[in-house]
Amino acid sequence: MKIVIAGAGAVGTHLAKLLSMENQDVILMDPDKEKLNFFRNNLEMITMVGSSTSLKDLDEVGIKGADMFIAVTPDESVNITSCMLASRMGAKKTFARIDNYEYLLPKNKDFFESLGVHAMVYPEMLAAKEIVSAIKRPWVRFWVELCGGAIIVAGVKLRSNSTLVNKHLYDLGNERKKFHIVAVKRSNRTIIPTGDFQILENDIVFFATTNEFVQELPELAGKEDFEIKNVMMMGGSRIAIRTSQYLPDKTNIKLLEVDRDKCHKLLEVLPKNVTVYNDDGRNADFLLQEGIYDTDAFIAVTGNSEANILACLAAKQFGVRKTVAEVENMDYISMAENLGIGTIINKKLITVNNIYRFLLNADVSTVKSLAFANADVAEIVARPNSRITKKEIKRLTLPKNVTLGGLIRNGEPMMINGDTQVEPYDHVVVFCLEDALLDIEKFFN
Repeated sequence: MKIVIAGAGAVGTHLAKLLSMENQDVILMDPDKEKLNFFRNNLEMITMVGSSTSLKDLDEVGIKGADMFIAVTPDESVNITSCMLASRMGAKKTFARIDNYEYLLPKNKDFFESLGVHAMVYPEMLAAKEIVSAIKRPWVRFWVELCGGAIIVAGVKLRSNSTLVNKHLYDLGNERKKFHIVAVKRSNRTIIPTGDFQILENDIVFFATTNEFVQELPELAGKEDFEIKNVMMMGGSRIAIRTSQYLPDKTNIKLLEVDRDKCHKLLEVLPKNVTVYNDDGRNADFLLQEGIYDTDAFIAVTGNSEANILACLAAKQFGVRKTVAEVENMDYISMAENLGIGTIINKKLITVNNIYRFLLNADVSTVKSLAFANADVAEIVARPNSRITKKEIKRLTLPKNVTLGGLIRNGEPMMINGDTQVEPYDHVVVFCLEDALLDIEKFFN
């Protein structure tokens, strides 16, 4: 597949790196030569200095033969214009990163498709939804609903009082019928466990389960579920605004912003349940004054990853049970996780996940990347006569770093074991490490 990416910023280069690892024919273009030179030695791809709104440059990059054109520059108008031009010049599909929620409304879908913009992603909106999900279920590190919510994959950090600690998978017996442990994150390593794998304290265990049994997971992990009523948020970003709008009206939100002028602007767009303070979330005296001890969740979404991590660590010292940090520096993600930051938000990964879903040829309805685990979770439909339907799971030679967590058959969810045989049109939950998602795709086509 020939893929042209416009924009050698953080999103474009991260996406280009992943796609080049999949042996895709990737061309990365940007008007800034320095950006391209910096990454050229690290990635197997073609780079081109040029503007994605230039007809000459698009022609030179070979846009007429492109299977996919992806515009992820920092400028929304450039991305939209670039997609329109690329589509008219022959690109089969286009994808734009945007900053305007209005563009995503269903009533506008046909309008943008008629212009040649086939898909769009608004990272701040998706990040806000991730945060709201984390606040709704404070006991999890990771949560995704698949197959219309019938199968759930939840990542939970085990405490010392968990009944799973020090057990091997073969010791779990009947409990495994309620859930399937698809992976374990230990320190900085992700493992797809076999029967003799021993679970340890502080492991982040990824369970595939059904709605019927999901409420048993907190107790299983040695945790308790609790309702979050009081939230403190640091940073008046677009993510903060969207999060405030998406959280329940009954939530008491205190938003901290250091820029006084920005505080006044925030008051015009935030819901009535939000109180805006002109202060820094790292100011311990202010936190004490504003009742940090009574706060259930602390959310740090400034543009500074280090500040967000430090603020969440400070909140934890004051006893806040749930913390969420936006960490845009990819190098800091593992460190933040090891420091015990509850939920990590990264817009680059969120954006790449959405584009990945658009690129896959199989019937993948949901793809979710695990920021901490270098892994993907996907829901894939088994097509008739595909390899996955020919034998029981234990007799299939699946790609390395792949496990199947569960499936939906005729509307009924079930867990998968070695004796399961996938049938045509089953919706299967697939868990893949590293770059195996496109490899497993071949089994379903």
